[in-house]
Amino acid sequence: MITSMKIATVGAMLLSSTMAFGQYGPAGRSVPASASDAHLNFPEHYREWVYLSTGFDMSYNPAMPADHHMFDNVFVNPEAYKAFVETGSWPDQTIFVLEVRDAEGKGSINQKGDYQGTAVMGLEVHVKDEARFPGKWAFFDFDNTRTGKLFPPSADCYSCHAAHAAVDTTFVQFYPTLLPIARQKGTLSPSYLKDLGTPAPK
Repeated sequence: MITSMKIATVGAMLLSSTMAFGQYGPAGRSVPASASDAHLNFPEHYREWVYLSTGFDMSYNPAMPADHHMFDNVFVNPEAYKAFVETGSWPDQTIFVLEVRDAEGKGSINQKGDYQGTAVMGLEVHVKDEARFPGKWAFFDFDNTRTGKLFPPSADCYSCHAAHAAVDTTFVQFYPTLLPIARQKGTLSPSYLKDLGTPAPK
């Protein structure tokens, strides 16, 4: 999954170039377009994209305090999803959105367990643009605003994804419908297989 929204917003932006989300074009595509400054416009139609998974109270930091419960929903643009199903890999111009919502337990007829609240508590976007970013991928944090800020390459999210992601720096291991595809296509990363204690294929 994309880096947790619980990570604090990092400092100064290091890259001068950025992207802005285009609207769905005549061909129904959702592609990034050029812009200025290290910011990203709000992806208005992400809820119409392909839903991948929901995490509950997930954190990659064992010391992270759990003072309240959260749901993390992950969406990806349809073109990238279609390519992944066919190849087991993410194409250029892949766009992930991580949407974070509070967990609520009391409401209506609910007597047990938690459900997602209506307010979006945060958004993060993970974009693949091989020509624009040195590491091919970039993270943007919206921090409850409609303009996302670029995480610099020194941020922990980049090294964590590089070291543990199942496919191409993305946490496919947490997407139950895509992990079997990556296994079948043979696209699981050596770092992920190492985490599992499984030797990488020669």
